[in-house]
Amino acid sequence: MRDLILILGDQLAHDHPALAEADPAQDEVLLIEAPGEATHVWSHKARIALFLAAMRHHAQALRAAGWQVHHIALDEPAHASTPTLAGRLAATLRTLRPARLRVMEAGAWRLARDIEATALTEGVPLTWMHDPHFLCSRADFAKWAARKRELRMEWFYRWMRQRHHVLLDASGEPEGGQWNFDEDNRAPYPKQGPGLIPPPAHFAPDALTQDVIALVEARFPNHPGSLAHFGWPVTRAQALQALDTFIQTRLSGFGRHQDAMWEATPFGWHSLLSAALNLHLLHPREVIAAAEAAWRQGRAELASTEGFIRQVLGWREFIRGVYWLDMPDLAEANHLRAEGDLPAFFWTGDTDMACLRDALRQTLDHGYAHHIQRLMVLGLYGLLAGVRPQAVSDWFLAIYVDAVEWVELPNVAGMALYANGGRFTSKPYAASGAYIQRMSNHCRGCRYDPKQRSGPDACPYTALYWDFLARHEAELAASPRTALMVRNLQRLSADEKRAVHETALQWMPRPTGETPA
Repeated sequence: MRDLILILGDQLAHDHPALAEADPAQDEVLLIEAPGEATHVWSHKARIALFLAAMRHHAQALRAAGWQVHHIALDEPAHASTPTLAGRLAATLRTLRPARLRVMEAGAWRLARDIEATALTEGVPLTWMHDPHFLCSRADFAKWAARKRELRMEWFYRWMRQRHHVLLDASGEPEGGQWNFDEDNRAPYPKQGPGLIPPPAHFAPDALTQDVIALVEARFPNHPGSLAHFGWPVTRAQALQALDTFIQTRLSGFGRHQDAMWEATPFGWHSLLSAALNLHLLHPREVIAAAEAAWRQGRAELASTEGFIRQVLGWREFIRGVYWLDMPDLAEANHLRAEGDLPAFFWTGDTDMACLRDALRQTLDHGYAHHIQRLMVLGLYGLLAGVRPQAVSDWFLAIYVDAVEWVELPNVAGMALYANGGRFTSKPYAASGAYIQRMSNHCRGCRYDPKQRSGPDACPYTALYWDFLARHEAELAASPRTALMVRNLQRLSADEKRAVHETALQWMPRPTGETPA
């Protein structure tokens, strides 16, 4: 064997660059299923099943294309005593003795270090390959960032639009005369509800996926979540169908209500393409092109199209760049010195806060929640209640089917929890229950009142919000973006602040072993 090409579980591209340069007569492919990757964080059953099913379908496709594939199954007897990916890789290198190991850039800093250490220990030369799946390389992002006093997604997004000529007119100006349509894309649903929303694509599990589902149920019975609703795309063909379904039936309604929430409406108008994108079953370039073509053909509004493209070309690429720029420090960041444990109800959904209960239960059912639920319900609770960033980040990494660390960690620690002190956000995303009331119907059926900040009927989000302002008053007062929030706090009397704090304390988890004073 000349080259052994290790394909990680989130690198299932049909045009993997190592394969394009390889020779099936001399080079072979390795895929590793490792139980340690499912237990590194306590992963949702649907997340485990998605990765395994997609990997097994990909292995089939590679063999059909003529490749020699070494596929180490989850419960492979020869590797039963070695649960980690690094351990299974080491054993394979010792057995096959390739002249070189070739790997595309990993999606997690931890995995990259493990692979490097394993190759070095086993004496096999390692070649890292650039990942062409992304439209901005890690090196190019670093160069862009070095020229900026502040890292802001808006400026990166405009640069990317120009660089890839997306939604620009013939003169190079943004279509519609403006770079973003945020003001048009923040509407709640009508008071009577969202109405009929075309469903996203759903794929009945085939025999191979059914086998995986049975394996996950047997192997990880105590892990969180359900597999009853599993219908995620696990092949390239299914991913393309999911893209087409979104473009044809859902893109037109996406933009205006992309931030809206409604009880028992888990998907809204969202694309549900992040899992396929993050597994490399879809390339962002084809996703962006499909959306832009729909607008140019009159099948979607510009505001909706721009809002969707902003997420793929802007935020997704920006977050990946920040991750690799700031690791490993980002994983330990805790600017606000939050030390509380993650509440147990995050794993069960057993809470009487209606918004939080709905987001948690749909997450456990589907392994999915859309970005506002993640940021302004789940992440917001962690921010306001002072939950340790590493605990919240580990939960997000475990619980969502589309979670890969490069996208999950900066979104959660950096954006939702402000753990890196505003490295790429201008202020904490702090809000009271009034925001949730404005963007959803959850407060109508909730026992808590978003207008009350203290007492037994006070909304926990509202009480925690005002107490958050008090706990971080000096820092917030020093920033023009948050000074007004603190001025509002100063209108409260000392007695009111004390009552707010006493109410907030009931919802602030304490570090392990600490008891209330």
